[in-house]
Amino acid sequence: MTIRINNITLSIDDDMSLIKTKACKKIKVAESNIKSFKILKESIDARKKDNIKFNYCVELNCDNEEKIVKRAKDNNVVIDSYKEEKIVFGNKELKTRPVVVGFGPAGIFAALTLAQNGYKPIVFERGEDVDKRTKTVEKFWSDGTLNLESNVQFGEGGAGAFSDGKLTTRIKDRRCSYVLEELVRNGGPEEIIYSGKPHIGTDILKIVVKNIREEIKRLGGEVHFTSKLQDINISNGKLKSILVNGDEIQCERLILAIGHSSRDTYEMLHRQNIFMEQKPFAIGVRIEHPQEMINVSQYGKFANHPRLHSADYRLTYQSEKFKRGVYSFCMCPGGVVVGAASEEKRLVSNGMSYHARDLDNANSALVVTVGSEDFEGNHPLAGMDFQRHYERLAYELGGGDYKAPVQLIGDFLKDRNSTKLGKVMPTYKPGFEFRELKNCLPSYVVETIKEGIGVFDRRIKGYGMEDGVLTGIETRTSAPVRISRNEKLQSISVEGLYPTGEGAGFAGGIISAAVDGIKAAESIMKEFIIK
Repeated sequence: MTIRINNITLSIDDDMSLIKTKACKKIKVAESNIKSFKILKESIDARKKDNIKFNYCVELNCDNEEKIVKRAKDNNVVIDSYKEEKIVFGNKELKTRPVVVGFGPAGIFAALTLAQNGYKPIVFERGEDVDKRTKTVEKFWSDGTLNLESNVQFGEGGAGAFSDGKLTTRIKDRRCSYVLEELVRNGGPEEIIYSGKPHIGTDILKIVVKNIREEIKRLGGEVHFTSKLQDINISNGKLKSILVNGDEIQCERLILAIGHSSRDTYEMLHRQNIFMEQKPFAIGVRIEHPQEMINVSQYGKFANHPRLHSADYRLTYQSEKFKRGVYSFCMCPGGVVVGAASEEKRLVSNGMSYHARDLDNANSALVVTVGSEDFEGNHPLAGMDFQRHYERLAYELGGGDYKAPVQLIGDFLKDRNSTKLGKVMPTYKPGFEFRELKNCLPSYVVETIKEGIGVFDRRIKGYGMEDGVLTGIETRTSAPVRISRNEKLQSISVEGLYPTGEGAGFAGGIISAAVDGIKAAESIMKEFIIK
């Protein structure tokens, strides 16, 4: 039992030591009587640009807690009697070790959960370990040499390893705290535990995933890289074995955490009659502005204050004219735009930030919703084919070698090709060419983005600046399919197959994918024991 106190406010120049002082004053208890104290959440209130404040929720432990809370007579002071939910383990014997395919957030936390409970999982990841993968990706960014099995989408850490490493989520689940605590325990910055908008950065995330991998191995698990799932063997509706790198492996329980870009795996699953269905997603461009402009817009005179990091934003708008949503996605303060292709002659862009978020540009995806009405036909993989079509157009428009088509915002709005850069330098690697982006996107996406830029320019001064940069194209906002599953999180088509995370269409970010992986592991643990 602990006391939780909400709405403790500090001004931007207050020392953080005042948090504990204010908490104790609110409950009329001397600081010396506090047995434990921690910050649960920090958020920034920047609604008044001339008076930015920090708001905190804290948890503390002391004697006579119920009496103290009752005496406080304050709705912001409550007893937190949360009890951790205990897993009731199953009693069926699992004859083969559980297998996890994919080592992004869902696969990592599924494997870690199983390993921590004695199940000694076997992990197969088609890409390389994060160190080798980083060298492979950097070569692609430097000269356009694409490795189809190990790239920004595939490899240890998943697509999130080359991103901003955002840890925000809209889901409310007790497992979120566990994920953050494990990230910190394995090398993540401590502030992600309580930050209102936690992020870890690609540089630190790579260290963390290596440490978790070694922990899984220490606990008896195995992690195999450059190991691709090629097929699954089903008998009487039950999973029997899998084919990895040409070798058949007996397998009763498989957590499938393949990420949103494993298109060849989707095709294999479809051939095996695994039920899946089309799912809406969004496509568009990456937009770059000076980070300083975003800082001033969000923080006013306090821009670049030492207590404030590079500012971010989140923008959404529903177009009545086009009946579509347009929104920012995966906003990367002080970051770069990078090539994220995973197939030959198809171009994909993404955003990435290091932990410091201290580079010159802010970038974000600026995307428009698309769905079944936009795809050709009712085939479950029609959305994937839709992605492929526009990725190929973007590749060809950029002139090959994975150079991206780029256009200044002012020229995009006026339907003219750009000829020279202004204040904003494109950061996309491997390179770019000036091209009209309307030639690699659906017309309704182009027109909705134009309308959205006008709306967003009224919310963030300068958002529609003439020489801001648009880079084509962003297509991998989420999976184009959902692999249907039952209440045990198993595929409705095959017993023993657990489609998990973003690739299965059940998550949308690092934390939600990790939580989904944990839930899949728990489902196995609730049914089976290992002898």
